[in-house]
Amino acid sequence: MITPAEQAVLDRVDTDLLVTVTQRLLRATGQNPPGEEAATVAALSAAAIELGLEVVESRVEPGRENVSITLAGGNGPGLLLVGHTDVVPVGDGWTKDPFGGELTDGRLYGRGASDMKGGLAAALVALAALRGAGLSGPVELAALMDEEETGKGIRSYVDSASQSWLGCITAEPTDLQTIIGARGDSYLKVSVHGKSCHAGNPADGANAIYGAAAVIAEIEKLHAELAKAPHPLLGAATWSVGQIQGGTGGSIVPAECVLVADRRLLPGESPAAVLDDLRTRVAALKLEDRGLSVELEMPMEMPAFLTPADADLVTVTDAALTDAGGPGLPLGGWTAACDGGYVARDLGVPVVVLGPGSVVSQAHRADESVGVDELVIAAKTYVLTALRLLG
Repeated sequence: MITPAEQAVLDRVDTDLLVTVTQRLLRATGQNPPGEEAATVAALSAAAIELGLEVVESRVEPGRENVSITLAGGNGPGLLLVGHTDVVPVGDGWTKDPFGGELTDGRLYGRGASDMKGGLAAALVALAALRGAGLSGPVELAALMDEEETGKGIRSYVDSASQSWLGCITAEPTDLQTIIGARGDSYLKVSVHGKSCHAGNPADGANAIYGAAAVIAEIEKLHAELAKAPHPLLGAATWSVGQIQGGTGGSIVPAECVLVADRRLLPGESPAAVLDDLRTRVAALKLEDRGLSVELEMPMEMPAFLTPADADLVTVTDAALTDAGGPGLPLGGWTAACDGGYVARDLGVPVVVLGPGSVVSQAHRADESVGVDELVIAAKTYVLTALRLLG
């Protein structure tokens, strides 16, 4: 039930402003890889300053900044909203301008519309609407770089965080469903080293691709083992080999082969333990007996999280979503990974994921879009959550 005081704040959620801010973000070009968030950071910071909000940019790498946008409140714990400023490469198949921000039939089109410039715009407009609401603590939008690749932005953010938070909403695209848990993710790089020789006499060399094939077969076995023990909300942990590169020509026994595998993590799983387990499995293959050596590393890891369904953040946020006109979906889990896992693990803050757009039907696709009605519901949900947690 929305109170008159809450309604007065909700009335300040301006649909035209939401559309304008989203379009400004969509028209900011850049893709990751290679890591081109600067234009989006500039557009977001400029919009926040125009709305009278405090903006602090923090360099993570040259030309790559995190941006924190804060609405000051009292001295108590605050509410953290998390998003990311990078988008995946445009790819093929578009019928719309991927950086045009076109509005057609109530939907905004462009790379990142769902994942997740729409969520950033909804969070920013929510902060603007909350000005003067007399909150007991601050509301911060942490818009972070490099979420789509190795998570440099969130790792830098949690390393320097000092504010205390009652909860965190990650504004990723969830079809306006309150997500209370998400699998984590990690990338494992396996480099196999052998010895090249003429393919006419392959016994003179050591075939690195054969060694990589043995590792891939072992990863397939690991995936099958994990499938037997699914998490009740998040499903099973998974393995998937996504890249392999090796060899220099058909008539040369390859001396090098590199593969990259994706390992989805369940709550409580240690990325270090996952790496150690694969290292043990590879050692058991005894590839050294074939003249091969293997190096393993984990260039990226993003932790899983699971927030209890009865946590205050969950009950308040989900009720706010209902009151804001949400679709009435049950509490859910996410097979994707997000920066919220770091907030839960490293800061000990309860996390939900909730935002406009769809990770299933829109994110990382051609003609990506988000509904204006979704943006409005998301912004109003963030407003109500802040009022009820910090009122």
